[in-house]
Amino acid sequence: MSKLRRQLSSNTSNVAEAKNLADIKGKTGNLYESIAVIAKRANQINIALKEELHNKLEEFATHTDSLEEIHENKEQIEISRAYERMPNPALLATQEFMEEKVYYRKNEDKLFS
Repeated sequence: MSKLRRQLSSNTSNVAEAKNLADIKGKTGNLYESIAVIAKRANQINIALKEELHNKLEEFATHTDSLEEIHENKEQIEISRAYERMPNPALLATQEFMEEKVYYRKNEDKLFS
């Protein structure tokens, strides 16, 4: 199991739970800004998981065009199912945001003062 999968699936459920909007808004002072931060983090998580899955499935890829050689590989199916059972990246990003594990900054912040 990869480091990313261990970290992400450690204590997050697959079920979407209602969140208090005041808590989400309180992190940045603006609800829409908080949601934008969560959405960007969810996209990062999704890209990382997709790359990891494709790298693992590439091991099983055959580069032939023959239809006769297509067969089911049980290991490949198990890997795919494991990724399907993982929590949604939006749920993971929301949890990270609420636990203040996400770094974000506004564009108007002075970086070189």
